[in-house]
Amino acid sequence: MKFRKVLVSFCCVLSLMSVLKTFASKKQDPRPNILVILCDDLGYADVGFNGSPDIITPEMDKLAKNGVVFTSAYVAHSFCGPSRAALMTGRYPHQVGTPFNLHSNSSENDADNMGVPVKEMFMSEVLQKAGYYTSALGKWHLGAAPKFHPNKRGFDNFYGFLGGGHNYFPSVYQKQYANQVKSGVKVIRDYIQPLEHNNKEIKETEYITDALSREAVNDIHTACKKKKPFFMYLAYNAPHVPLEAKKEDMEVFSHIQDKNRRTYAGMVYAVDRGVGKIVAALKETKQLDNTVIIFLSDNGGNFDHGANNDPLKGTKGDSWEGGYRVPMFVHWPSKIKGGKQFDYPVSALDFYPTFVALANTKVPENKVLAGKNIMDAVLANTDVHKDEMLYSLRYRHGFSEVGARKGDWKVTRMGNEPWLLFNITKDKGEKQNLGGRYPERLKAMVKETENWTKTFIHPLWYYSAKDEELWEAGKMPQFEETFEVSKLIKKASKN
Repeated sequence: MKFRKVLVSFCCVLSLMSVLKTFASKKQDPRPNILVILCDDLGYADVGFNGSPDIITPEMDKLAKNGVVFTSAYVAHSFCGPSRAALMTGRYPHQVGTPFNLHSNSSENDADNMGVPVKEMFMSEVLQKAGYYTSALGKWHLGAAPKFHPNKRGFDNFYGFLGGGHNYFPSVYQKQYANQVKSGVKVIRDYIQPLEHNNKEIKETEYITDALSREAVNDIHTACKKKKPFFMYLAYNAPHVPLEAKKEDMEVFSHIQDKNRRTYAGMVYAVDRGVGKIVAALKETKQLDNTVIIFLSDNGGNFDHGANNDPLKGTKGDSWEGGYRVPMFVHWPSKIKGGKQFDYPVSALDFYPTFVALANTKVPENKVLAGKNIMDAVLANTDVHKDEMLYSLRYRHGFSEVGARKGDWKVTRMGNEPWLLFNITKDKGEKQNLGGRYPERLKAMVKETENWTKTFIHPLWYYSAKDEELWEAGKMPQFEETFEVSKLIKKASKN
């Protein structure tokens, strides 16, 4: 009898433990969700939270107001593909062989070699292995061959397109695509090809920006049902060309006279509408408080196509500030009190180590990173990159353009002009060259930048046949000429 009572008691304990275990397994993982919202070619001054004079972005502004706005946020390159490769690998694109944009519609013979090397583990792979539900939505531009596909690079779900851009209205581009197929065109431009969902072509019916926002909302609900934290990489192609906006979005900006600017504004507004829907979905699923939302652009705005980078100098592709200094904010209600501004320099290279820390996991062994975990510094408002350089370098035909910042100071060399030195904190527009006044500072920063180039590897591809021809002939990158400063400081001293 006594034995039977003990047995019954033991069975009750086991049953209770089973119930508790089941309850625990259904409990939401406490680690934060991570949502990166990336725009394409968005100008520094083209969002309300950065003081846009003519474009309104009310949904983004709410998040920025209740989060931290970064006034000195940089990406690692002034062009789309290299910038995105840096974000995913945590390394400068020159260090992994990807300093050039992938060419659209590369031949099948080259496609298998044209993508970010698989040996460079993406941060999405680390987060996926750490138990995150991962999704990539929108523009990829990191390789189209099967081994480079998002589903092979750490993303459970992919909805979008693999190339460097896309037209926006399905009723238009689908007809163009069908006509080219019917005509027997063998190489059809990426911009009009069908979108895909996890390797399957799909027939989209919505304006592309709205479609990507819809898919983001769907993935938020999917992650909630899985009881897993999510990592979402939402890469809008707006406001990248072609300039195509919905009529109702353009009507919001009827006060803008220039048609390109008005269309561009409508494209940005469509992103903002989408952000509003995403926030609503996070609230509905009770995930907003524990979701880290980071918003930024992949590079500077293209002022030939409607963008405004004021007060910065330069445009997309430049090593002036306007080429790679971007609008950015972070929003995380459970940790960050709103209304803050972070003026110290940060880089998109910092995302990899920061996200790995947020996920409470580790950087893979032997994985080299160029950035730092910035979250503690952001919360404490301290300079995480004190005495460290942040770089940008673009290969040009016959020379290289360079920008490098350390603290308040920046050296810049554009084209065959002299090296210039700016107090970039006081002079965002790079108007007053101080190289002649502080020649030793200029020399030291140029030398440090030259040493950085010694970590580069040979490009895995070139954007054009001309680039390859010049490189093989020894006329690119011509670092000896690029980093010559002695004769150029004398010229600069006249300023």
